[in-house]
Amino acid sequence: MPTKVLIVDDHPSFRSAARLLLEHDGFEVVGEAQDGASGLAASVELSPDVVLLDVNLPDLDGFDVASRICLDHAAPKVVLTSSRDPREFGPLVARSGARGFIPKGELTGAALCALL
Repeated sequence: MPTKVLIVDDHPSFRSAARLLLEHDGFEVVGEAQDGASGLAASVELSPDVVLLDVNLPDLDGFDVASRICLDHAAPKVVLTSSRDPREFGPLVARSGARGFIPKGELTGAALCALL
């Protein structure tokens, strides 16, 4: 099971809650980023197994960030998240190269493992 996670989200409260939840479920959170550009840099620098990536970021669209990360075959697995209804995104999740989508309110270690 991949264990090293990078959390990319512009809300500090969500990053903190996700960190606590995932660490409680046995994941190692190796870093956090507050926007797409810093998320891209951190994914290269920290070499996580998984990037938990918010769809709505202040600088870059989360789908674009996912696509850029997934270009490299050795890249971490990307899981998208948002507080919005996943049906709003249609085929964008699949086209981004991400493994899937977890609504923020449903994030658990088990849900993350199920997508990986």
